[in-house]
Amino acid sequence: MTLAALFAANPLPRLEQLALAAHALGKPRSWLLAHDTDLLNEAQAHAVQTAFQRRVAGEPVAYIVGSREFYGLNFAVSPAVLIPRAETELLVDFIVQHAPQGSRILDLGTGSGAIAIAVAHSRPDLIVVAADISEAALSIATQNNAALVGGRVALRRSDWLDAFTDATDHEMFDVIVSNPPYIAANDVHLQQGDLRHEPAGALTDFADGLVHYRSIATQAKKHLSTGGLLVLEHGWQQGEAICELLITAGYQGVEQHYDAAEHKEKGNPRMVVARR
Repeated sequence: MTLAALFAANPLPRLEQLALAAHALGKPRSWLLAHDTDLLNEAQAHAVQTAFQRRVAGEPVAYIVGSREFYGLNFAVSPAVLIPRAETELLVDFIVQHAPQGSRILDLGTGSGAIAIAVAHSRPDLIVVAADISEAALSIATQNNAALVGGRVALRRSDWLDAFTDATDHEMFDVIVSNPPYIAANDVHLQQGDLRHEPAGALTDFADGLVHYRSIATQAKKHLSTGGLLVLEHGWQQGEAICELLITAGYQGVEQHYDAAEHKEKGNPRMVVARR
């Protein structure tokens, strides 16, 4: 059987077919396009068909191939971590553009390490620390840290800031950033698409979607330097609630930032920045 025949017999989008076949065969996509009429041996055909079947069953492409591109870097991922998404690059952009030279950056709930490692890769002058409560997630982050930035990000196991108990300069930061679980427990999207396969604890707080923001807002004030920034991603309908939460918690200069949603002139509210 040829690749062309496998592609024709499968309902998946072409880009997904190419990504899955490239992974199954260990070949670049350019090779697939040049050899799509070559006969595959039985093992090769089975590998491609198995990858296609896993995707048709709903498994995310990123988990099947074991990686996802984020901020121009190829991150290893597994079902232990949230799949990095393009909208989260907004947080990286902001830190890369606004963090003062030599700043200390803390990424809370780092997962695969996407935010912390992308920042460290783009700004070698920054001191970057990343924390997560999940040992399995930290294992993936450690792999990405070594492969992409030579281990320059310091990784810590912590439930948000609980492990950061030393009130010294060593545990004070100029920027604290997080993309916490923000989907409310009753949100129907948790039962749809790729979300069905991602770790529930990385998606929802099993409550109203704001539980973790309350914890981070309270704890971060103890570890932000004077004038330090708290940078938070959120769901597109949560911006006003989080701004109000941060103002009530005593933060200053609370600002809403928007993504580049094509169907809206201004985009969707996606990130809040506040100053201690």
